[in-house]
Amino acid sequence: MCLVLTMVPCLARGESEKLSRELNAVTQGQDVDVIVQYKKVPTAVHYSRVTARGGSMNRDLSALKAGAFHVPASAIAEMANDPDVSYITPDRPLRPTAYSSNPDFYDTAVNAQAAWTQYPGTGIGVAVIDSGVNNNADLAGRIVYSQSFVPGQTNTTSDLYGHGTHVAGIIAGNGANSSGLLALRTYVGVANNANIINLRVLDQNGASTDSVVIAAIQRAIQLKSTYNIRVINLSLGRGVFESYTQDPLCQAVEQAWKAGIVVVVAAGNDGRDQSAGTNGYGTINAPGNDPYVITVGAMKPMGTATRTDDQIASYSSKGPTLFDHVVKPDLVAPGNAVISDLASTSETLYTPSNLVSAANYTLLSLLASPSYYVLNGTSMATGVVSGAAAVLLQQHPTLTPDQVKARLMKTAYKTFPEYSLAYDSNTGAYYLDFYDIFTVGAGYLDIQAALGNNDLVSATAGSAISPTAAEDNSGNVYLVQGASSSIGGTSVLWGTSVLWGTSVLSGTNVAGESVLWGSSLVAGNSVLWGSSVLWGSSVLWGTSTTNAESIVLSGER
Repeated sequence: MCLVLTMVPCLARGESEKLSRELNAVTQGQDVDVIVQYKKVPTAVHYSRVTARGGSMNRDLSALKAGAFHVPASAIAEMANDPDVSYITPDRPLRPTAYSSNPDFYDTAVNAQAAWTQYPGTGIGVAVIDSGVNNNADLAGRIVYSQSFVPGQTNTTSDLYGHGTHVAGIIAGNGANSSGLLALRTYVGVANNANIINLRVLDQNGASTDSVVIAAIQRAIQLKSTYNIRVINLSLGRGVFESYTQDPLCQAVEQAWKAGIVVVVAAGNDGRDQSAGTNGYGTINAPGNDPYVITVGAMKPMGTATRTDDQIASYSSKGPTLFDHVVKPDLVAPGNAVISDLASTSETLYTPSNLVSAANYTLLSLLASPSYYVLNGTSMATGVVSGAAAVLLQQHPTLTPDQVKARLMKTAYKTFPEYSLAYDSNTGAYYLDFYDIFTVGAGYLDIQAALGNNDLVSATAGSAISPTAAEDNSGNVYLVQGASSSIGGTSVLWGTSVLWGTSVLSGTNVAGESVLWGSSLVAGNSVLWGSSVLWGSSVLWGTSTTNAESIVLSGER
């Protein structure tokens, strides 16, 4: 017998548990692009079984025990019957998580200056899996490898969209375009001497698919030793359609993590999504729903150099994650109105309104070409954290990804207001945000505090996977720690005030103690999701209404 939870369909007779729900509904007679995950590294024999059913290979993903194929819909059920196949999904579309607006501060909010002299990321390779990275003075000589995975555009690694160059500048720009004797101010990235590995996956419209991104992740793993790739930046995402344990994109980022690469992922820009009545909770994008990676939400610096007045960006996606209820994001960082490198005035994202005038940074403004522009989103915040990981790894090259994650989370700034209210002048809508662990994670990135921290859990202590959240019969939320997640030890323990602090927890902690607001703002009959839409069914996005094609580029203006 199949137990039905609200809104979650049981598998009908004949449907396969090896198929994502979208594939169970594919119309016969059409062809479909799919990703097939195998239980072991696939061989030519496995691929021949697909071609024998009329399919063709789009991309070899064998290093990740998978392959991307174009197949007739009629062949999918037969493919799922292969005993070596573990799961089949559509080759889903992805989008970047940024849009344009007006400039703001970000470096002072996270104490980035602490890294610029002593630990600027020298020798650390950061793989920017994005729309490409254009060479300019700010990045000159430090784009050490470039490759395009965009179908039909593998001959150009240039940034035709404008997103990847902006992200790379946040991570590693050295400010050369805004330096000199006549400079009024200099725009510098966090790890301003790190190397960039440019892996282009987004086309001129900012579009991509799972298989293209997975191929780039696979390449970053292969190049790890050659270019000392210690960080992967993924400022992109899509909706969550199944558990991270089945999602091929999540499995790819996990493989990179386990290969010794810190993977930093955007939370998504869906925090304003009210389609399920959850106040934006449960909107974390994939692969940010994976518990291994560092998932980053966006803060607004509010036009000042101090962080004490900073607020969460109302568009920043909130946890817990769908299906698995993983506590996300892990951190927040400045993402609103960030100034960084302009790829070119012919890029898709460029508009005159988001250009930073040369008069803002040089006295020779009449002779200088504009080199910077402004974007907003969790994409930008992700670049800030990737830069922080790079400087931390220069300081301590032996740190594992789990140790980097734990240290950044423990040292995060944890003083927040109870709530904030944002107003969108374009729509007249107000957005209320509470500062709990599903909104700000373990806190606000603090690079100086991370560099000054000496706590070091043994590299063999376990993994720093993010905990999951559960709701008891009384409507209290508590954290559930996986058996393999023991890296916290006694110094950076998950689930207690040592890591999360007391100002970012709500509900109850692992000891059953009520923390912060007592009556719990994150469950039961609270103001957040009321009737257990999130906990009861985990289908907040229903039939993919919040996928990469729709509101992932939305945000706060």
